Amino acid sequence: MKQKLFLVILFLSLKSFSQDSKLSLEMHYPLTMGQNFISKNYSGIIDVGGKFRFSELKNINIGASLNGGILSNNTNDNNGDQDFRVKSYLIQPRIFSELKIESVPKIRPFVGIGYTFMVFKATGTNNGFDVSASNSTESVINANFGVAYDITSKIFLDLQFDYVKLNVGNEVPKTAFNTNVNLLKVGLGLRL
Repeated sequence: MKQKLFLVILFLSLKSFSQDSKLSLEMHYPLTMGQNFISKNYSGIIDVGGKFRFSELKNINIGASLNGGILSNNTNDNNGDQDFRVKSYLIQPRIFSELKIESVPKIRPFVGIGYTFMVFKATGTNNGFDVSASNSTESVINANFGVAYDITSKIFLDLQFDYVKLNVGNEVPKTAFNTNVNLLKVGLGLRL
């Protein structure tokens, strides 16, 4: 009898812990969007991240998150003088708030603001010149918003949008095509 009672208490405490967990891990597929150089030239590979909720107000969780992603530009497919690849590694720390809606507890909209570091690493040749040394890093503020849907108390789906505004140098025209980065991330998460 004591064993059954212990198992019931353990199950209920684990269930309640996972629903109100402060830590979650996420994995996304990033899709490039919009009329800009990223959506024209890059495709998403993966984005992984974690969220930690450190404060809970009435119906709002406030926390910090960190995402890391990879985008790839592969020009090897054109059979021309351009035979190079560029990978962009994204590192995105941010602060977020998540709304808990009592009437619809499985849906959690969220919004965040943070920073994006985009590290561009090139390999290969462009018109016979080695471009492997032409690496660069951009770091800018980004905005993020989305919604999570609880499948179970531990597993959830989420859809989020990242808007990044790059600060390009004087050698590149400061147009929306060269400065805007729009990413739609579709993913799966796990509350620990």
